[in-house]
Amino acid sequence: MRGVYRFLAGLIALEVVVQAATMAFGVAALVLWVDEGNSFDKALLENEDAEFDGLAGLIMHGINGMMVIPLLALLLLIVSFFAKVPKGILWAGLVLLFTVVQVVLGLLGHSYAIAGGIHGANALLLFGLAVMAFMRSKTVPPPTTTAPGQTQQPTRV
Repeated sequence: MRGVYRFLAGLIALEVVVQAATMAFGVAALVLWVDEGNSFDKALLENEDAEFDGLAGLIMHGINGMMVIPLLALLLLIVSFFAKVPKGILWAGLVLLFTVVQVVLGLLGHSYAIAGGIHGANALLLFGLAVMAFMRSKTVPPPTTTAPGQTQQPTRV
């Protein structure tokens, strides 16, 4: 289970990188599209047939952020109960918490620009937490057995 925990934590970190890349691609392509003489307005957002090169990036960003990463974060938390990673439940819980905050900020970003800015900063924190969970999964917990009559000193991992 430790390997599954490690895989999921690493995959979440990778997905955050994919999120940044898909958003950058989508926005850059949109700017180029506008530079070619097209206009970006509310009508374009409401047009289901609208197409420009970066639209796939924006759609992928939405699907990844609303479905894939939250599912991975939930699976990480579930696996953390069985993985025996030191403080693994804590790190997985933080990953899930920051993922939920990320989804809320992403949705609020459609109404409040400041939420979009915080969304970007929170993504960096989420990336860091996922990397930390990944790195912690390499740590082997110390053995808990001691000789009769001896007490084991707590070790910090």
